[in-house]
Amino acid sequence: MAWCVPCLASNETLQELCRKELLICKCLGITRKNLNNYEVEYICDHKVEKGKEYYLVKWKGWPESHNTWEPKQNLKCSALLKQFYSDLYKYVSELKPGKASLLKNSIKSLDRSVSDYIVKKAKQRIALKRWEEELNRKKSHNGMLYVENDVDLEGPPRDFYYINDYKASPGVNTLGEAIVGCECADCFTGKCCPTEAGVVFAYNEHRQIKIQPGRPIYECNARCKCGPDCPNRVVQKGPPYSLCIFRTPNGRGWGVKTLQKIKKHSFVMEYVGEVITSEEAERRGQQYDSTGITYLFDLDYESDEFTVDAARYGNVSHFVNHSCDPNLQVFNVFIDNLDVRLPRIALFSTRPIKAGEELTFDYQMKGRSPFTHTYVCSADLSTDSIELSPAKKRVRTTCRCGAAICRGYL
Repeated sequence: MAWCVPCLASNETLQELCRKELLICKCLGITRKNLNNYEVEYICDHKVEKGKEYYLVKWKGWPESHNTWEPKQNLKCSALLKQFYSDLYKYVSELKPGKASLLKNSIKSLDRSVSDYIVKKAKQRIALKRWEEELNRKKSHNGMLYVENDVDLEGPPRDFYYINDYKASPGVNTLGEAIVGCECADCFTGKCCPTEAGVVFAYNEHRQIKIQPGRPIYECNARCKCGPDCPNRVVQKGPPYSLCIFRTPNGRGWGVKTLQKIKKHSFVMEYVGEVITSEEAERRGQQYDSTGITYLFDLDYESDEFTVDAARYGNVSHFVNHSCDPNLQVFNVFIDNLDVRLPRIALFSTRPIKAGEELTFDYQMKGRSPFTHTYVCSADLSTDSIELSPAKKRVRTTCRCGAAICRGYL
């Protein structure tokens, strides 16, 4: 009997091992033809010997033990050379004037601290690019996801798994199925799902939200006769925008910004995660207190039985930060699962949002929604962000949103 064990090493690591041991593996793209190929992955160091410039090169698909010093004329990688000097100048510019001057005058070789930074930055850039590719493989919506960190050396978050829908924990069923659907020829004028549920139709003809926060959204479901272009199918189609997960420059960890202009009252994204019972949420909340960060969001539209935990399982909303003057607002959505204990959580724009603007929502939302939830921004574990909610208040945490009407504390 053969045993199969999942390998936790990346393809690049396995390629390095194959080349080091001169092994051929078609699955990894290592063939006899390219076994001894050399392609520059990044540049590690620089020195001048006898008036001649050399660069220490990390070869793609080869272990670091195979790094070599190459004369400048041998390198045909202008983009990587440009990146090398960009990282070098960034590091030097952030040093104290005396130290920076010393490094600038030392043209024969780089200080070890400089070359170490350049290598770490190159490795971070590769890791973030791989993570970006992974996110785009896993996401189900049309817009692209990008990752950007020009602030520090933080890489992809550990122990975080991208999902597109709720992940049910044992004992929780999030896959409810609607019993009936509408038979409208025109859902704007017909007796559609919202009418049957006793609520107002949520969208206008441009698929923009027109109801007040706190009111539920009932979209057409799988049993409805209307087609995919129905104006009452918005959240279920997923986020339409390209977004960027970026490192914030003011210590708030990761954030999310839009790369496209977003109109007022437009659907932007869902908040998804692992759906757990409130008892389990209380237990996890006590554990999260010790780390100073939590992503618990109570589903308390009509009851307080379930909570969404986006700490380990979530989508791009995991990285959205708090603001006391937010540009996103939370709404409860029901589509196929009509269980009022398990609404889907949709974020809509509160105003026009420019391309490049950070997306935020108010973690407290006092006076705007019936939600009370336990949630905190995507700051580093090393920061002082602590769980805070109206229902489960533990620690007053300084707010860093920077809004003119900032309340001062989360």
